[in-house]
Amino acid sequence: MRRLSTSIIAVVLSLASLGARAESDCTTVKMADPGWSDIAATNAVARLLLEGLGYKTRVDSLAVPIIYGGLRDGLVDVFLGNWMPAQQGFHDKFVASGEVQQLARNLEGTQFTLAVPEYVWEAGVRDFTDLQHFADQFDQKIYGIGAGSPANLSLKDIIKRNAFNLGDWKLVESSEQAMLAQVHRAAKRQRFIAFLGWTPHPMNVQMKLRYLSGGEQWFGSNGSVYTLTRKGYPQACPNVARLFDNLKFSQDMENTIMAQVVDNKVSYETAAKAWVQAHPAQLDHWLEGVTRLDGGDARSAVKASL
Repeated sequence: MRRLSTSIIAVVLSLASLGARAESDCTTVKMADPGWSDIAATNAVARLLLEGLGYKTRVDSLAVPIIYGGLRDGLVDVFLGNWMPAQQGFHDKFVASGEVQQLARNLEGTQFTLAVPEYVWEAGVRDFTDLQHFADQFDQKIYGIGAGSPANLSLKDIIKRNAFNLGDWKLVESSEQAMLAQVHRAAKRQRFIAFLGWTPHPMNVQMKLRYLSGGEQWFGSNGSVYTLTRKGYPQACPNVARLFDNLKFSQDMENTIMAQVVDNKVSYETAAKAWVQAHPAQLDHWLEGVTRLDGGDARSAVKASL
């Protein structure tokens, strides 16, 4: 009997240890940012809520392919930037295969394709097929974002296939900020430039731009953004997963936060906090069924942190 009791105690202690480690794994939420303004905004909102609930957060700046690999390998817990259908290739490789989990859709009605300044549109560039007619004015260049991004891969595929007669064109890869700086310089001189544009983003109110038609095969239309997690994370950390499942954003919200950052030179954390303070009713939706890390009331905890 004594030997049996000792065995039972050992099993109980082992289970307790495993439970403690599992709980510890949930106390720090590891997210990723590919360097996009919209994901910086939504990550800031998520961090504000998580830290108000007693969790720690970590956001690593990583290229999109590295983010997906990190989700697969358990090095990243949550990614708020699965733009679809722009990331269809990554979805097929990681999500459809079951290596990464799709948790929820967090934004609807997005647009992500080539854009031009309005004066270029008025000159006759309104579709992907129009680009080649003005090849000299564009210097046969398209300006993209970070190397390895799904949108850049789509543009490279267009060039490789000579779609729209763009086989001799060059994709200029750089950061989002560097790309937009190039667009602003071109616009001041009224020069032709074609670049990746998307909504939501402050670019849509900072400059007069128009989106080109014709690229739906590569970029889709009326897209959505999804929240992804590492495999098994919703089961291992159900409280955090419930929060991320509840996190639904609007284009107006994201544009407001991003505009605050750009126009007022504040941090994303400051802009996100200001938006939540101005829209406290949103907490009822985001925190439904969610508790503090210690099991306490979520809404009072987050309100106190504000």
